[in-house]
Amino acid sequence: MSPRVAVVGGGLAGIAAALRCADAGCEVTLFEARPKLGGLTHSFQRGELSVDNGQHVFLRCCTAYLALLDRLGVADQVTMQPRLDIPVRSAVQGRTARLRRNRLPAPLHLADSILRYSPLSVAERLRFGRAALALRRLDRTDPAADRQTFGAWLAAHGQSQRAVDNLWDLVGIATLNAPAHQASLALAAMVFQVGMLTDCTAADIGWSLVPLQQLHGDAAMECLAKAGAQVLTGTKIRALSRVGDGWRVAADDGGLARRTGGRSAQTAVEVDQVVLAVPPAAAQRLLPPGAVDLPEGWAARLGTAPIVNAHVVYDRRVLDEPFLAGVDTPAQWVFDRTVQSGLTEGQYVAVSLSAADAIVDTPAAQIRDLIVPALARLLPEAGRARIRDFFVTRERHATFRPTPGTASLRPPTRTALPGLFLAGAWTATGWPATMEGAVRSGEAAAAAVLDTTASLERAST
Repeated sequence: MSPRVAVVGGGLAGIAAALRCADAGCEVTLFEARPKLGGLTHSFQRGELSVDNGQHVFLRCCTAYLALLDRLGVADQVTMQPRLDIPVRSAVQGRTARLRRNRLPAPLHLADSILRYSPLSVAERLRFGRAALALRRLDRTDPAADRQTFGAWLAAHGQSQRAVDNLWDLVGIATLNAPAHQASLALAAMVFQVGMLTDCTAADIGWSLVPLQQLHGDAAMECLAKAGAQVLTGTKIRALSRVGDGWRVAADDGGLARRTGGRSAQTAVEVDQVVLAVPPAAAQRLLPPGAVDLPEGWAARLGTAPIVNAHVVYDRRVLDEPFLAGVDTPAQWVFDRTVQSGLTEGQYVAVSLSAADAIVDTPAAQIRDLIVPALARLLPEAGRARIRDFFVTRERHATFRPTPGTASLRPPTRTALPGLFLAGAWTATGWPATMEGAVRSGEAAAAAVLDTTASLERAST
């Protein structure tokens, strides 16, 4: 008899876990509280525009994520740079520098680019190189690394505040969702070691050519159905409880209520194993006592960090690159979203503002007053263009907060209870909260499910 597996949560972690289990012959039911799959990588309609909730890119080193795209059959709907090339435009200098790799092995692949990097002085560029070599040698698995901030380490290695603002945080804030002075050294070291300092091809940037909902959620629905999995959207899980050698999953089936026009129905299924792939607060609520060895209130201590996106539709083309990074400006990263959105006239750009605690509750009108002039200084044509639309999206709980001490609050895949496993970018993947980390966690949970199944089968023979 095929093992029955419940996957709770339809983000990238849950999708990856469900697909892997279904491919292995498990009887899979995936529960998702929202009406569609995709989790924090989804899209919505604003008139004729398809709008992504956030600006998600990936790197060539994101091998698990790329494998998932291939499994979903959507690898042809993304693109990737042949070589890393980040245009960095200073609103003060009014010119563009480029972080571009050559063909030399890491870390020499960035040397000539750094030596010409105009947002830093010559002395700052040289000191950057020495710090990068030291970071490359750092043992990020040492518990002491997780007790220190990246900012303190940079200061101790001769990095000026300008070097932090215009280079280290250029990469760090976008990947960690925290500035250097707040981020764990261990997580920051992981980002730079794996992404930039070990493999010369690792940081080549890729992005979707279609709305994220099409790339992830819609493709997953179709793929899971073909794999024989059952997907129940609009279904919130109320409780998990141990029943015999298996698990009882109790749910409020709001999806059924919408289909029948009645009140939310209550349902329960019994399964052999469960993968809990939900955000930390929901996981803490659902986990039975004794499931994880974490301090009381661990989810709140792990915390969340917001990301804000400002969306601007112009009557003409104002950005001549697929994306660019900004320095000396509040506009951190600017993306051309015209093709993905379906816009046929003018240009749609999105400004991603990570580590957005200071701005997440700011009214949209005030964000417009901040971002529109900033774009005009960064992109000269934007100052001459007419704005057709402006709006703001906010992910208040976009990632966990990657502060020192985070490692002790990220649980492993296996819980203390038989047949119950955890997945999510916030679990102990070793990665920050990225799409790659989410997929890796789902793969790890599925591997644990299949290993447990195999062990039980061997024990019964």
